[in-house]
Amino acid sequence: MTDEPGIDGPAGGRPATVEPVTDEPRVRVTFPAPLVGGAEVGNEGDAPARAGRPLAGVALVTIDRPRVLNALDGATIDQLADAFEALDADPACRCIVLTGAGERAFAAGGDIREMAEESAAGLLASDRFARWERIARVRTPTIAAVRGFALGGGCELAMACDMIVAADDAVFGQPELRLGIIPGAGGTQRLTRALGKAKAMELILTGRNLPAVEAEAHGLVNRLVPADRVVPAALELAAEIAAMPPLAVEAAVEAVRAAQELPLRDGLALERRLFYLLFATEDQREGMRAFLDKRPATWQGR
Repeated sequence: MTDEPGIDGPAGGRPATVEPVTDEPRVRVTFPAPLVGGAEVGNEGDAPARAGRPLAGVALVTIDRPRVLNALDGATIDQLADAFEALDADPACRCIVLTGAGERAFAAGGDIREMAEESAAGLLASDRFARWERIARVRTPTIAAVRGFALGGGCELAMACDMIVAADDAVFGQPELRLGIIPGAGGTQRLTRALGKAKAMELILTGRNLPAVEAEAHGLVNRLVPADRVVPAALELAAEIAAMPPLAVEAAVEAVRAAQELPLRDGLALERRLFYLLFATEDQREGMRAFLDKRPATWQGR
């Protein structure tokens, strides 16, 4: 082992500080999110949002366990899933940004102390990874803002989001084999779809970390920004998306996600159905009228 963090903290699988077991919140939700130190953003014809002002439709969800590098124990994942589903049910929320507290990690992996006590029968009975799929299934588009380590479950959580904005100090990886297991929350599947078989096989079988610049080059990351810009950049991207017609955004998210799983013929059929259905919306009529009238559209989400 090296001195690099492992999947829940420093080498050897031991977090730098043991966080006591409590019922305290592990996740913070800020909605609407404020624009923090970013450039002005806004729709054509709208007043731009400046630093400190709330971004309409944008939520910021923060994993708040910096003392253990935002390790993902069961309680944290439960709280994340609850937060995502609550925001997804709120029609005012149109894009979710997920990040980790502190400067060292987005999430440095699963909680090894918790997993070390598990048994095969217990894991089958609890279906612990179903809670991860609750996060991935929300209809609202999601963006991971990754600074520092995103290893093991942290990498899987970032990949469960629709997009990733990474700081130039971000590091991705799936080092589970060093613990005698494999990724279990989607790492073998999502990493392969993102990077291709050969690169995913190399990273998973060696446990090697993937620096942010390589992650961007291989298509895992949407945008690479300086470390102090990662959350503002993700919020700015979220604001762009939140300003789009919400029903069309929802349809586009469904179609693009399906493209990873469906054969081309079925994916095209789904795309066509969604395209037709949008012609039953007020937003479609408003968007086309606004284009012809040469004015900004006003979206109603209907």
